[in-house]
Amino acid sequence: MSTTVITVTLNPAIDQTVTLDALRPGAVNIAGAVHVNAGGKGVNVASCLADWGVPVIASGLLGRDNAAPFENLFADKGIRDAFIRVAGSTRTNIKLVDRSTLDTTDINLPGMTANEEALDRLQLLLDEQADADRYVVLAGSLPAGVGDDSWAQFCRQLRSLGARVLLDSSGTALQQALALPAAELPWLIKPNQHELEQYLGRTLASRDELVAAARELQQRGIAVVVVSLGSDGALLCCGDGCWFAEPLTLSDIHSSVGAGDALVAGLVAALSAQLAWPEVLRLGMAFAAAKLGQFGPNLPPRQEVCQLAERIQIERITE
Repeated sequence: MSTTVITVTLNPAIDQTVTLDALRPGAVNIAGAVHVNAGGKGVNVASCLADWGVPVIASGLLGRDNAAPFENLFADKGIRDAFIRVAGSTRTNIKLVDRSTLDTTDINLPGMTANEEALDRLQLLLDEQADADRYVVLAGSLPAGVGDDSWAQFCRQLRSLGARVLLDSSGTALQQALALPAAELPWLIKPNQHELEQYLGRTLASRDELVAAARELQQRGIAVVVVSLGSDGALLCCGDGCWFAEPLTLSDIHSSVGAGDALVAGLVAALSAQLAWPEVLRLGMAFAAAKLGQFGPNLPPRQEVCQLAERIQIERITE
């Protein structure tokens, strides 16, 4: 099996995280700290994988006018830069973190407008890089200028090459991808509970309902369904069974921004190491917990992640 992971981010962002003692709408707020990081869901996944020592190629679309933060991140972490540059600037996302509640308020600014020509160039690049059994992560939203079916197109292309496609998206882009024939569907999806409820059009009020929803998606042809539940943990269902991961109680939380992306990175790192399914979920949760203590798409030292993993309780769900 190929060891190098590919991540694809069509709508990356420069994340400007502003930490406040308490967010007071309508008033002057004094920031305690400001952190600026190259981000976007697939970029975050690539960054965490690189921290763990997994070889990774980061690809997608990047505005050439402000590419430097991304180029610096890739150079610092040894990530292969395979982004297609397009005219304009990559968007900036302002994230206001309220330390009193740990809530995050997002202000997403407009960014570059992509086009079908850029997508065609990216697809040619993936034709060269993706091959049988390689893990390819498609993550995030879609930029202006590309169709809602863009992730579906990439799923179709990558599945035809034999790649194992992991999709982490939402809304119409997710709906279009999950409307594909079974042979073209992503191999793994990682919605959060709200995204899954939005897709299915119903509330999932219990663990049993979450498991039933995951199984429903598997019956449509998706091999692995992981549902992130925020402070309530996470669920993984595959052909071998279902497992639930209890959340950890942590005292040192700097930012929840990118925790879901870290979860995806942990899943991929475990899959690349061919770990058993409970350990796949365990490492994913350990990555997410470890990320909470960091600003930006970064992991702490490996030993700290392993210590967190040892504390995570995994329960097999009997159906």
